[in-house]
Amino acid sequence: MTFLAFVAEYGAVAIILIGVFSFIAGFIDAVVGGGGLIQIPALLINLPKTPLPTLFGTNKIAALSGTSIAAFQYAKRIKFNYKLLITVAFFAGLASFLGAQTIQYINVNTLKPAVLFVLIAIAVYTFAKKDLGAIQSKTLTFKKQLIYGSLIGFVVGFYDGFFGPGTGSFFVLGFVVILGFEFMHASAYSKVINCMTNSAALFVFIKQGNYLLDLAILMAICNIIGNLVGTKLALNKGNQFVRVVFLCIVTIMIIRYAYDIFFKA
Repeated sequence: MTFLAFVAEYGAVAIILIGVFSFIAGFIDAVVGGGGLIQIPALLINLPKTPLPTLFGTNKIAALSGTSIAAFQYAKRIKFNYKLLITVAFFAGLASFLGAQTIQYINVNTLKPAVLFVLIAIAVYTFAKKDLGAIQSKTLTFKKQLIYGSLIGFVVGFYDGFFGPGTGSFFVLGFVVILGFEFMHASAYSKVINCMTNSAALFVFIKQGNYLLDLAILMAICNIIGNLVGTKLALNKGNQFVRVVFLCIVTIMIIRYAYDIFFKA
């Protein structure tokens, strides 16, 4: 479907709505991840007749554009351990590629109850530990960081490849709870690694022809603007701001998955 065909079939209102929600998704993604919770439903609602892999591919183009900008902005202010970053990104990208390959074989609805349980546990744990992510809470050996980080990258990366919503938030939580990072560094690492998972999955979608390029470009522009605004706020306001946004996004994810499981026909 070309952009003109999209306009003819769905109208200007749908274009405006998708653009607005892409901006919001970019903003949220830059701060703590989870922009897919906004962007993917916007596509599903406004393009109900479009195949799911095509929507996912279109979403990945926009998400990668915005996340790349956010990663660059964080990189100017946050000091990375590049050996750790590259290793985790490699395993995350590999898993995302495998996940994208299996999307046609997996019914994501069967996984939603497990995801809901994990999200509730995440919300309770984060809310209960008021100082979570305020400062670096663990000093792990580099070897342990590599092992644990690679496991986080592989598990979350695979999830991102075949489904995706909330990937950034899962990365952030993994880096905070397991590796002991504070929220700001965790968010910075998650942006760079998320670029790798998006790229790996997008390679599969593009190869299969599952994307709407004209629409993806529009979404990418809006997503980039949202990411720029979100990154600036996160860097200026610090860990407490990121923690609050993180809790809000996890709560939205819980409501979303609960609705899908218990109420959606």
